[in-house]
Amino acid sequence: MMITPDQLAQVGAAVMRDASAASLRKSFPEMHFTECSENDVSPRYKVASSVTGYDLYLISGATGHCLELTNDPANATGILIAAKVDDE
Repeated sequence: MMITPDQLAQVGAAVMRDASAASLRKSFPEMHFTECSENDVSPRYKVASSVTGYDLYLISGATGHCLELTNDPANATGILIAAKVDDE
C-alpha cells in the first residue's frame, strides 16, 4: 500500500472533525491509525502533514510485525496522529 497526497489530505480533513483513531479507522478501513503526543515522536521523522492541533506522520506495517514510523509514502500503510502540546 502507499499513502498518496490526496489520501493524506482526506485524513487531515477527517482529523479536524474527529482525531480519534477509532473514528479514522471507520472512515479509512484500509489504513492503520495510532495516536500519541508529539513529544513521543523522534525528530528524525518528518511531519507528513499538519492540521490544527495535530501533526500527521506516516507509519508502515510492511515487516508484518510492529508498526514503525517511515518517511517514505510508498511504504506507508497508515498514519500516526500526534497531538501537539502547548509549551505554556
